Amino acid sequence: MWILVFQRILLDVLMDIIYFPVWWYSRGILYWAGRVLEFFKSGNNFLAPGLWLKNIFVSMFGQYDWEGRVISFFMRLFQVIVRGIALFGWLLLCIIVFLAWIILPIYFVLGFFN
Repeated sequence: MWILVFQRILLDVLMDIIYFPVWWYSRGILYWAGRVLEFFKSGNNFLAPGLWLKNIFVSMFGQYDWEGRVISFFMRLFQVIVRGIALFGWLLLCIIVFLAWIILPIYFVLGFFN
């Protein structure tokens, strides 16, 4: 009985080792791409440069005189630029995380054999 259990466990471990790279670069990469996309969307929802751009010509604080409109325009323009740069940095972070997912197993295998 113990021999059959040992064989089954050994076969299961070997199949997991063989299947791991296939899973990592097929279903795993699709799963991780979805997670990174959700991570980017959460950053976009947090920074919301599109919302600031949509309201760029709307007066702030009910100031409808020309000075209030000019100040509101430049304040929102500044916010759109800064938040756009921050969102671009967020996008770069997402790309780096995704590329790390792809490269990590290769790095460990090369490190193991060196």
